[in-house]
Amino acid sequence: MKTIIEKIFSRGAGKDVKPGDYVWVNLDLVAMRDFGGPNVIQEYESMFGEHPVFNKERVAITFDLHVPARNEKVAINQRLLRDFTARQGVRLFDINTGIGQHILLESGLVKPWDIIVGTDSHMNLLSAAGAAGFGMGTTDIAGAMYKGKLWFHVPKTIKIIIKGKLQKFVTAKDVILYILKYLKTDGALNRAIEFSGETIEKMNLSERITMTSMVTEMSGDIGFIQPNQEVIAFIKSRTEEKVETITSDPDAVYEKVHEFSVDSLKPQIACPHSPDNVKEVTEVSGTEVNQVFIGSCTNGRLEDLKSAAEILKGKIIKRGLRLIIVPATMEVAKLALKAGLYEIFLSSGAVVTNPGCALCTTGHPGILAPGEVMVSTSNRNFIGKLGKGAQVYLASPATAAATALTGVITDPREV
Repeated sequence: MKTIIEKIFSRGAGKDVKPGDYVWVNLDLVAMRDFGGPNVIQEYESMFGEHPVFNKERVAITFDLHVPARNEKVAINQRLLRDFTARQGVRLFDINTGIGQHILLESGLVKPWDIIVGTDSHMNLLSAAGAAGFGMGTTDIAGAMYKGKLWFHVPKTIKIIIKGKLQKFVTAKDVILYILKYLKTDGALNRAIEFSGETIEKMNLSERITMTSMVTEMSGDIGFIQPNQEVIAFIKSRTEEKVETITSDPDAVYEKVHEFSVDSLKPQIACPHSPDNVKEVTEVSGTEVNQVFIGSCTNGRLEDLKSAAEILKGKIIKRGLRLIIVPATMEVAKLALKAGLYEIFLSSGAVVTNPGCALCTTGHPGILAPGEVMVSTSNRNFIGKLGKGAQVYLASPATAAATALTGVITDPREV
């Protein structure tokens, strides 16, 4: 009678657990990034000195936010992390790798049943692979590196069933935005979510990442999708460790069950300044746009780039508009290069940058001026996040690419 999170925490705690319990669980991986990571190291060494971490193979540092270093302060912080790596022997993924969670997946450090913590609020996208990923604060991560355990509250679970077949140019991003429209940004507060149904079962890993990466925007702790054969095959190709699939029990108890049909779903867009301010793209068509961003941990996989390239191929973006495309990882970038996507992007007038988080928050090339409007494939559009006085709309890569061609918000089915 257990949900996925109840099963994972029961194994991690070495005893039977239920929602509402507080338990110590063993961790499979502790991660930090160039943003937040320096504070973790300083706190760790102030509390534990040079004491070795609990397992150097189970601690990873990723550089994905300010890559390469954009100023002297960032460079100093990155050197601090490199020096800690040299002293402790932990894993380091430097500026030539990409978004942390994606790198952990590609490097075989994530498997179903794993319990993983990190300094990023979207660690829960790892649940696309059946792992329990959680974003944590500085003190928690420092303690986790020392002990290899953390104290958790076992959440209740909400089940979301999605049925139907998606129409062309209607994507996983449109599905999750549609769900956000109804659940709102507090609809899964301190809850786990399990996505299921025929629509979900057919989704590839990239689409599953899109779905689970926006559970944070519902205030959820974690959002699981039972790994299918394709996902298991991907994980097995990256690790020599045993890989077990995971699913909830048929008689698992859920706090709530929501059902959605997507047969007639149209492209969706989240309007300023909240991810749940969702409308059909056609409702805001014609809104002038200054910049388009395609990338992020939500939509920076190869399949996302291919979706954009299908629309951009042989065309030129609207004069005066800026299109910025950022692959999630170096592996994705190399595959995109091999597939000829870079030629399509550059010929269209796009700027393609090195892999990383890029335009997810301030501090990156491409920040907006007051009054400017951007369509982004990222996961958040809160006021001031990408420039004071700017407006950000969230959409799929297809909608973003169509918008880049016309210079106004455009339904991708129209181009």
